[in-house]
Amino acid sequence: MRILSLGAGALGGYFGGRLQQAGAEVAFLVRPGRQAQLRRDGLVIESPFGNAKLPATTLTAEEIRPGWDVVLLTCKAYDLEAAIAAIRPAIDQRTAILPVLNGLGHIATLQKAFGAERVLGGLAKIQATMTPDGTVKQLNDWRWLIFGEVTGGLSPRVEALASLAARAEGVAAEAVPDIMQRMWEKLTHLGTSAVGTVLMRANTGEIARAPGGIAFMHEVLARNAAIAAANGHPMPASFMTEFRALFADTKGGYATSMLRDLEAGGRIEADHILGFLLDRARAAGVQDDWHNAAYIHAKAFEQRRDAGRLPKG
Repeated sequence: MRILSLGAGALGGYFGGRLQQAGAEVAFLVRPGRQAQLRRDGLVIESPFGNAKLPATTLTAEEIRPGWDVVLLTCKAYDLEAAIAAIRPAIDQRTAILPVLNGLGHIATLQKAFGAERVLGGLAKIQATMTPDGTVKQLNDWRWLIFGEVTGGLSPRVEALASLAARAEGVAAEAVPDIMQRMWEKLTHLGTSAVGTVLMRANTGEIARAPGGIAFMHEVLARNAAIAAANGHPMPASFMTEFRALFADTKGGYATSMLRDLEAGGRIEADHILGFLLDRARAAGVQDDWHNAAYIHAKAFEQRRDAGRLPKG
């Protein structure tokens, strides 16, 4: 199987490297600086599941040609348009695009760009980072890669990818017949976490310890579940029980990447997560005051960031 990974950072480097170890022919579409680093040092992975130093086949935008079975898309949502332009020369009739972005809005955007039949649904659960020297460092035992056909069911191409990934060290991969349900479940808990942690500038345990914090998070969770149900994806009772418990845990320390990026003065996925949920809340007739406040908060932060008015660290 020929796999093109857009980037060789925390996600693309980790999953692309592990699939290469499993026997796939993998290439990394990277910028010239990262290309030089990979040519010099190889792809270096540090992981609880085994370290690796792999020879890395790299391509820059000018070198891309068709002929890939899978394109692995691991960019942030705000880089999606640039990612589409970057991978377009690689796409032909054999290619499946596997995006593992947060949220759901990217699916329709990719389908419009490449055709519905080219786009899989997918999600990743991993904590990893790329250090300044280019090492891909896995931070805990999260290593999940889940994917499937947007229309449902299992196809030969997702089963072939699952068979390959099953041989990959340090990857727990699964092809599922209900990927859109799984993606709505992720958006429901991620959206609840994002609304809460962005508005309160605190992690889930800190919110739970605040007066009224648990009730607030439970209500946001209920509203997001109502949005999902209105879009044909009701949340299972077991899901609601699990995440009510998470948001009631006064010792918890979960903080979204959006909160971390916001506190660091970086770019955030405000439109792709908060804006998407706000639009769907309004379309479904779900009370939207907290979604609206979180979205305004995030967009106001972007205005201040772009004006160079954030506090200096």
